[in-house]
Amino acid sequence: MATAQKHQQTRILVQAAAAACEDKKGEDTRILELDPIDSGLSDFFLVTSATNDRQAIAIADEIELRLKREFGVLPNSVEGRRQGEWILLDYVDFVAHVFLAARRAFYDIERLRKSARPMSPAEFDEELKAALAEKTRSARSKAAGGQAAAGGPAAVASHASGSGASSVPRKTPKKAASKSPAKKSPAKSATKKAAKKAAPKKKSTRS
Repeated sequence: MATAQKHQQTRILVQAAAAACEDKKGEDTRILELDPIDSGLSDFFLVTSATNDRQAIAIADEIELRLKREFGVLPNSVEGRRQGEWILLDYVDFVAHVFLAARRAFYDIERLRKSARPMSPAEFDEELKAALAEKTRSARSKAAGGQAAAGGPAAVASHASGSGASSVPRKTPKKAASKSPAKKSPAKSATKKAAKKAAPKKKSTRS
């Protein structure tokens, strides 16, 4: 799972680097998905062409700046920036190659990597979108399954607490009714005693 997540993060970085090439008018930008058997540490090569050394340097600078600004990622090493004929930015999991057109044709690293799967940036974007959509669906499915599993016991607990609460009001009136006569009886007896004490006083006044 961790390897798959890392591979997906690498794809996002490659996508951003390819977008930087497009923004700086890189030509014939291609992404090579390398065969794990003969790729070494890297998963992808990004290859693009420039018409002159200034453009090549501008493309390389834009790749480095964008990945640093958006993802906080710096290349492990940069080679060939001074000459501007073949600039290599090594991000370990992928390597960006910015060539002058003549140099690209001469070295032809795409032909040397026959086992690699070449893609255009548009094709790469479609694959990445599909992978992210699948990951989102999987996460939602797991979340929904967890909520459904938790819903069973919760419903039972809710029903139990509801039935217990409904029994409380039924007992309360009975207790109140049993206490009310006890409170009234002392008041009545006190009234009767007061009446008896008042009676002899009336008799004494007549005599």
